[in-house]
Amino acid sequence: MRIERPLAAALALLLAACGSSSIRGDGAPGSSRIPDLPPDPVPRREARSKYGNGPVYEVFGERYTVMPSSSGYRERGVASWYGKKFHGNLTSNREVYDMYEMTAAHKTLPLPTYVRVRNLQNDRSIVVRVNDRGPFVHNRIIDLSYVAALKLDMIRDGTGLVEVTAVNFDEPAGDRPTRQVKRAETVPPPQTTTREHRIFVQVGAFGDRSNAERRLALLSASGIANGFIQEDRSTEPALHRVRIGPVANVIQYDVLVEELENIGIMDPYLIAD
Repeated sequence: MRIERPLAAALALLLAACGSSSIRGDGAPGSSRIPDLPPDPVPRREARSKYGNGPVYEVFGERYTVMPSSSGYRERGVASWYGKKFHGNLTSNREVYDMYEMTAAHKTLPLPTYVRVRNLQNDRSIVVRVNDRGPFVHNRIIDLSYVAALKLDMIRDGTGLVEVTAVNFDEPAGDRPTRQVKRAETVPPPQTTTREHRIFVQVGAFGDRSNAERRLALLSASGIANGFIQEDRSTEPALHRVRIGPVANVIQYDVLVEELENIGIMDPYLIAD
């Protein structure tokens, strides 16, 4: 988030401000002329910033550990955006935030890192340069600049369901399974089409169908509707995936994630058909 004073208390306050545009009272430029949409940045090797890279920092009592490398990072979740409220302020790595540049904030990726962000609902895809910290709001994984959100068609809703993939310059270090994270590609694929997708939440994949049925029964007993088992016979033995949906929007996804956390399911994964 924007860093204007070196004091630790001020840093925490500024970092905590980075959430979603609606929560921060932030907004779009208004009636002023919006410049032409900029091209995506071309990823390149950059030295790790002296600022904003931890290795550990704390916001609102929660500790965050900055990743030693972006290699292998891919995550699906909710993106938000920030705009004119912070336009002209300093980012976490002491650059000036420009809402018309293709940048983003992330809680733990090294600064700077280039990532591809794909809107799972319409398949639009962009590349942004991560130079800031945030968003410090539950169930949010990245905070985009205003113009980056505009290119993904996220401005109206304020948030969107996305996939974030790091652009790597080093050999991947292999799978390191964590919540919602998959191994990334060395060079992300370019966008080729734009189409609407249906979004589902996957809450388990089992080789034994009885285990999938137990997970589905848990959902039903907890009042979580629209659950089903998707059987994949392309593997041997067949894989039984427990999914919920389709999910219409971020509001529905937020509610569902909270309901799942209440019954101990902490690792839902977004699926775009």
